[in-house]
Amino acid sequence: MKVVVIGIGLIGGSFAKDIKKLYSEASIWGMDKNDSHLDEAINLGIVDQKADNESLTNADIVIVSIPVDVLVQELPNILDKVGDETVVIDAGSTKRLICQAVANHPKRRNFLACHPIAGTEFSGPSAAINRLYEGKTNIICEVEETAFKLQEKALELFQKMGMRIRYMKPDAHDKHIAYVSHLSHISSFMLGKTVIEKEKNERDIFDMAGSGFESTVRLAKSSPDMWTPIFEQNRENVVETLQEYIQNLESFKKMIEANDFEGIYNEMNNTNKIKQILNGIPLTKN
Repeated sequence: MKVVVIGIGLIGGSFAKDIKKLYSEASIWGMDKNDSHLDEAINLGIVDQKADNESLTNADIVIVSIPVDVLVQELPNILDKVGDETVVIDAGSTKRLICQAVANHPKRRNFLACHPIAGTEFSGPSAAINRLYEGKTNIICEVEETAFKLQEKALELFQKMGMRIRYMKPDAHDKHIAYVSHLSHISSFMLGKTVIEKEKNERDIFDMAGSGFESTVRLAKSSPDMWTPIFEQNRENVVETLQEYIQNLESFKKMIEANDFEGIYNEMNNTNKIKQILNGIPLTKN
């Protein structure tokens, strides 16, 4: 099996590591705009060799894990070059514009629009980890647009990796993901910004920041190169979720100002049910 991974960072690199474990006969080829990333991935044994455009023609699977703005531009070009038996899988955190970009492409049948809900705040080839996707949900959009035998090829891989599959429309995906992913990243970035601006003494931040702060601000270490295009592509949904979030923050602030601590307690108590919802989400395994 020949697999080409385009974008050798956390997401693409973790795919490559799992495929190597699951398919001993697999040959992993890598493409990345950053030559040092590609060299690092080869040195780490994540990929076997460098790929070029010609490598796409006889690949069994192509995994595209690049920033979503570049993905919209490059996905049609990638489909131009792949063979009839190649399935192209993306991992973009937005889906509407990506699906629109190839809606009328002659090889639309070769593309499976995916979003594996997995990751860490780290980036680059060294961030890739084994079994990142085990027990994680993989959202698949417009599955009916992909050739059935190519769907089967991708689904077999996802099953072996231990993913849970859910099907959604692109618009629904982008709306829901704005709440459960994009908003949390914005909150983390802005919490980090607030602390940095107000706590000028870095030593105090380091000494006094507890595990709660660390876990909440963890996502602020995420790559701006990846997240700025995500916010841009999902702008309308992100603005809507931010407006609701800001309203909740304002309400909380007013209760504190009014000494309404019974109201504060009730707000927190009602929100505690989130624990029951999240109980089934497994921890990432290294």
